[in-house]
Amino acid sequence: MDLQAHHGQEDAFFDKMKTIILETKELRKSFYGFHALDNVDIYVYESELLGIMGPNGSGKSTFLDCITGVLKPSGGQVFFMGENITDWKASSVYKLGIGRTFQLVQLFPEMSVLDNILGAAQESKGNVFRRLFRFSENEEYQKATELLKFLRIFSLKDEYAKNLSYGQQKLLDLGMVLMSDPSLILLDEPLAGVNPTLGREIIDRLVRLINNKACTVVIIEHNARLMLEICHRIIVLDEGRKLAEGTPAEIENDEEVLKAYFGA
Repeated sequence: MDLQAHHGQEDAFFDKMKTIILETKELRKSFYGFHALDNVDIYVYESELLGIMGPNGSGKSTFLDCITGVLKPSGGQVFFMGENITDWKASSVYKLGIGRTFQLVQLFPEMSVLDNILGAAQESKGNVFRRLFRFSENEEYQKATELLKFLRIFSLKDEYAKNLSYGQQKLLDLGMVLMSDPSLILLDEPLAGVNPTLGREIIDRLVRLINNKACTVVIIEHNARLMLEICHRIIVLDEGRKLAEGTPAEIENDEEVLKAYFGA
């Protein structure tokens, strides 16, 4: 894993003039009187790997759902590239350049790995005419094969998705997101249920994406030690509110975080 290079660039990252790619202002979401999100203000820098941590029920997945149009916020605003996308539908958010994975993989189990990733490319077009006639089929095939090689699952391209290990399915899920060339990728527990060896493989791919400045990543993950290791910044949520924000070193030594997240 190229973590040394990643951390070697960390100080330089924060010294540079940074562009905010995503921002939420007083974001709120309530369910029958329960405040899953309570006035959450978060910003994400371009080419950043931002981690969002917190105990179960802290609002992490709800936060991603409100950003991507899966859920409509009860209040507040969401801005992407300076544009207010608060009430946009999920399909429109996706076409704008925000890719998303979920806790459970979103695959077509009876289709091959290659067909899954090519299908994701066609879906990103958002145009029935182009999906039918596939004018860019050769270009898409080349892109798909390059991505599968980057994710190190090219040898499985003809295998049915259902026959892959869960970790390999997670890599394929990530590849399907990358086929749309998103500016921002939101990952909801990409390592859940994945064995440690393949989990490291997934993280290695993400770190390489960031180091190559190919995209911006926001990651939710329960492996606190790994988050402290790989992220530029970390935000901690607790009971729907932003509890803390800072560098991994700052978060690791924050007494409130230790109480809420680590049980100290």
